[in-house]
Amino acid sequence: MNAKEYLSQAFQLDQRINSKLEQVSMLRELALRTTSVLQDDKVQSTKQQSPMENALVNLMSLEEEINDDIDQLVDLKRELTTFIAEIANPSHRILLELRYLGGSTWDEVAAIMGYDVRWVYRLHRKALKEINELLKNNTVGCI
Repeated sequence: MNAKEYLSQAFQLDQRINSKLEQVSMLRELALRTTSVLQDDKVQSTKQQSPMENALVNLMSLEEEINDDIDQLVDLKRELTTFIAEIANPSHRILLELRYLGGSTWDEVAAIMGYDVRWVYRLHRKALKEINELLKNNTVGCI
């Protein structure tokens, strides 16, 4: 795993969590719109779950997945923070924290750091080289 793949894991996990949160929102809307249907009781039939019950079960399952993903994201960000702290160059550390832990765009990183975007790209390449060296000497990148 190279430096960019290693550092991008948190962003990708965060995107997956956001996608699941949107799904939860849609399931909640579906559950609220679903109405129960009254049927005559039959003696020898198996009771099927109502659409509302199905929606609620799916909702609870998805919320549990989201909680697991959030726990994983917190652990991953903690690991990345510790790893980035090993970077010798403070500008590289700040850039990596803003971009990969904070999720800032390149324009936002440039504005915060007071640099031109082109310089931030150059600085990023240098920071990735430094990360690649640390990954070669370290077993952290094996998540």
